[in-house]
Amino acid sequence: MKPVAIFRHLPIEGPGYFATFLNNNHIPWQLIKIDAGENPPDSIKPFSGLVFMGGPMSVNDDLPWIEPSMNLIRQAIDQEIPVLGHCLGGQLMAKALGGSVTQSPVREMGWGKVSVKNNPVAQAWFNDLTEFETFHWHGETFSLPEGATCILSNQHCENQAFAVEIHLGMQCHVEMTERMIKDWCDVSYEEIMRLNDPTVQSPSEIESNLTDRVAHLNAVAEHLYTKWITALK
Repeated sequence: MKPVAIFRHLPIEGPGYFATFLNNNHIPWQLIKIDAGENPPDSIKPFSGLVFMGGPMSVNDDLPWIEPSMNLIRQAIDQEIPVLGHCLGGQLMAKALGGSVTQSPVREMGWGKVSVKNNPVAQAWFNDLTEFETFHWHGETFSLPEGATCILSNQHCENQAFAVEIHLGMQCHVEMTERMIKDWCDVSYEEIMRLNDPTVQSPSEIESNLTDRVAHLNAVAEHLYTKWITALK
């Protein structure tokens, strides 16, 4: 099998549990370090799927890799090569497909529940799961591109995830590991403590009962990733 291309935009926002999942399922993958100056490839031909991770930048920023990344997404979707986006990655997918990315009414940083939408597309991805606690770390949000179906939502962000056939874009972070969460809290400690917003949790709140929370999130991610890899070519 061709490797899955994973695009990283910040060293501490790597593939996390997704890499563990691929390794456990003996699926090769290649990390493309945008944060280290690597350029997106011109073609999707070497890859069986594309996965875009998070990052602190906006897809509306004037950065040299954003348009090439969106071109790759369009190529993949045209050729039915599965695409998966986490947070910034989901925003890249939405914009590449004609949606918009705008400032969210509130920042979400920490743990919070999301609800699975009551539609056949959502049920195909989540089966009988109706809600779960996931991890959030965003200040922007995407609109649904044409042909996309919203499959996850919460009271602060209407579009937490969307699906277009075999492609999945998420605003929330299901890929988290304990190490990643602790690193994000350490790096952003001063910012978190300055923000006076009920949707922003303190580092101590975020790290409370961390092992169990991450284990439950990994189980949800496992389910989503298992469905996604069935489309790899």
